[in-house]
Parts: sequence; structure tokens; C-alpha cells
Amino acid sequence: MARRGLQICCFTSAVFLAILTIITVTLSLTIFKPKQPQITAHPIGLKNIRFNVTTTNVTLDVTLSMLVTIDNPNYGGFEYKSTTGYVNYHGSTVAEVPIVHNKIPARAKVNITTSMDLIADKLVLNPSLWEDVASGCLNFTSAATLHGKVSMAKIFNFHATAYSTCYILFHIQSQTVDSKCKSRIKL
Repeated sequence: MARRGLQICCFTSAVFLAILTIITVTLSLTIFKPKQPQITAHPIGLKNIRFNVTTTNVTLDVTLSMLVTIDNPNYGGFEYKSTTGYVNYHGSTVAEVPIVHNKIPARAKVNITTSMDLIADKLVLNPSLWEDVASGCLNFTSAATLHGKVSMAKIFNFHATAYSTCYILFHIQSQTVDSKCKSRIKL
């Protein structure tokens, strides 16, 4: 009699574990599968725009304030450490963008305000600058790597790294900025 009860208990436990495994695998491959965050950079305003060309000196001073919108479609929140993003112009770093510590909740949008000051010396010395000024547009690329952790339901915590690359087009005549960003997350 006790042997039969042990068999029923083992069978019930095995069925329960099989169902739990199937549910866990299904959820991890569907709902909890990491999706790429959508990052959009919106220029708020341009300040200190001074472009002066004389026979002996070339000066350029630009401060760009940006509103970066991060849309997290995942079921887990992402908390990242403070870091620095870099803006490149034809292969040389021309600006550093401070990114402060923040938490992006699950399935939410977060707006982050930041600004960048262009390093005029590196930009002016770049041989492609005069070509781009003549065309009326300056092409920049920004890159940022965010190290942090993902927390799902405040139970599971995973280390993750988010990579973001933005292509920024600055129109000189109208002083407007267009941007397109790509991002990916690695667990």
C-alpha cells in the first residue's frame, strides 16, 4: 500500500515538473524574450553657434541640447550606470555626452535630457569638414554603451549591456538636426 502511494507521489511530481518546465520554456521564448529598445534622439536646441572663418583663424562653437527618448518594450526593467557617449565625425571623436545613472521601467518610455559641446579643434582640422560645409550638412555618428542589470518581476536579475548607435545629420542653413538610432541589448 505504501509502495503504491510512493508511485503516485513520484508520478504527480514528474508531471508537475514537466508542466513547469514547459511553461518556463514557453514564457522565456515568447513573452520574456528580450526585445530591442527603441531610442530616439530629439534636438531641443542649439546654443552658442558661432562659425567664423578669417584668413588666420577658424573657430566653431556649438552646444547641442538633446532629449533622448528610450522606449523599453520588455517585461523587465533596466538599470544602468553612469557612462559617457561619444560623438564622432568621420572617424574622430568630436564630443563627449554624459549619460547619468537611471532606471528604465518595464514596458515604459523614459526621457533623458543631455547636452554635448563639440570639440572645435578636432572638427575644424578634419579634412572632410569643408566638403560637408559646402554641401550644407554635417554627418555625425554617436555611440554609447550602457552597462547595467535587468530585473524581471523583482525576482530575476541579469547583467546586461545595451549598445546604441545614432546617425545625426546637422543642417547648417536651417540649424536643425535629424537623427536615426539603432540599439541592441546583450544579456
